[in-house]
Amino acid sequence: MDILYAKQAVLLKEAKHVMKKLISEDPMESLCMVDLIQRLGIEHHFQEHIEAALEKQHFIVITDPIDFVQSHQLDEVALSFRLLRQGGYSVNADIFERLKKNKVQFREAYGEDVKSLIAVHEAAQLSIGEEDTSLEDVGRLCRELLHSWLSRHHHHHHEAQFVAISLQQPLHHNLPRFVDKTILLRNFKPDKESVCFVELAEINSCIVRLMNQHEALQVSKWWKGEAMSKEPKFAEYEALKWYMWSMACFTDPSFSDQRLGLTKTISLVYIIDDIFDVYGTLDQLILFTDAVKRWELTGTEHLPQFMKNCLSALYEITNAFAEKIYKKHGLNPIDTLKKSWVQLLNASLEGAHWSDSGELPKSGEYLNHATVSTGVHVVLVHSFFLFHQNITKETLAILDDFPDIIYSVAKILRLCDDLEGHKNKNQSGFDGSYIECYMREHQETSAEDAERHVEELISMEWKRLNRQVLGRDQQFPSSFTKFCLSAARMVPLMYHYRTNPSLSNLHQHVKSIANAGVAHM
Repeated sequence: MDILYAKQAVLLKEAKHVMKKLISEDPMESLCMVDLIQRLGIEHHFQEHIEAALEKQHFIVITDPIDFVQSHQLDEVALSFRLLRQGGYSVNADIFERLKKNKVQFREAYGEDVKSLIAVHEAAQLSIGEEDTSLEDVGRLCRELLHSWLSRHHHHHHEAQFVAISLQQPLHHNLPRFVDKTILLRNFKPDKESVCFVELAEINSCIVRLMNQHEALQVSKWWKGEAMSKEPKFAEYEALKWYMWSMACFTDPSFSDQRLGLTKTISLVYIIDDIFDVYGTLDQLILFTDAVKRWELTGTEHLPQFMKNCLSALYEITNAFAEKIYKKHGLNPIDTLKKSWVQLLNASLEGAHWSDSGELPKSGEYLNHATVSTGVHVVLVHSFFLFHQNITKETLAILDDFPDIIYSVAKILRLCDDLEGHKNKNQSGFDGSYIECYMREHQETSAEDAERHVEELISMEWKRLNRQVLGRDQQFPSSFTKFCLSAARMVPLMYHYRTNPSLSNLHQHVKSIANAGVAHM
């Protein structure tokens, strides 16, 4: 590690010098470098430089938007829009208005211009809804043209794989750190000045892998010491699965303690979900929920030992978490943490009542409860306290009310989970998903139409999330909103990282961590 850190320091000094020079001499080129830095997953080293580049470009764009559009290539306009909006700057999507007026002319001008089509398609993912009609219209047209281009060139063109990945997994819905860099570098060949950024990314990847291996071993050791791990029901649980969420969302290498602390909370969400879905009777689940509301073990004598062990772990882990935050910030979050657990238990218990009675809820009622029962809000509420930020009573009140940004992430997970589950189920009967509720409510709807309906709901929720993350009037610090965005991006990756070739980095990263764990057992 010492050798790696020494190499990293040398490369970092060189890369920052290059970045500083570009910002002063060529704002557009510096923006292209920001794009490369983010795609390589090393932006945590360049926060000040990225902000300086964006600030300078924003001034250029807003000074004379018409001149900017007319004097730059389409891919440069789209890249500027995407990076500025992603950085929280106010950029009007009307700069794309002229492009949608003459579709025939647009097709003729850009039908073979893959770079521009991808750039606009990527920018369109940052739509925040109704005010972005120009952006969405042009984005749909670019997507159509890219599919058409791919159908003509997918067998022999060197850019075909890059186009396919951009269509399947746009940058805004992805975690760049885990995308295969060979595909990126094949289409973004670095010049002499930018080679140091690629080398820096390779060093950073090695450091992060070793750090993640060490942390995963700590998580595994912790889990093996827990009473719950001795239960036959939980003996085969993989702590690595819980750690993956913390690993993906706390991307800064310096957040090691935060990753370890949050993994314990995530483990409880998974275990409690199985207790409600698989292991507990309705009477036991009512007692279990009541014990969490009272935050004590008294009155749980009739619960099976595995449930009492889970309650003990829940109290111990949450109380220790709150005490740590209190020592750091001087404000005790225990009431907010308790409320998040009670919200989870209430929603899960409602689902248990439905299963026990055989009654099928309306799709809207199901979605409201099932979104909460994901436990996403529990994880995000806990994560909020792990950043280096001031905590106020006003902020705690917002967290208690299940804010929109948390609800959107939870809803995206619920809908994606139900969609994947429905696609992979062959059996008939109620599968406890939104799609099943929706189809019983709308008898004339086919499974394919129901799945398309869910995909549209997911798309709409992403726009709502964008509004919360990308807007200037945010309720929360950007560190937390970016964490929420990473959590939403992690959702589809969890389903496809083993099979999607573009996610080979994530698959290899997880395998290396798992293998390190086996080697130390």
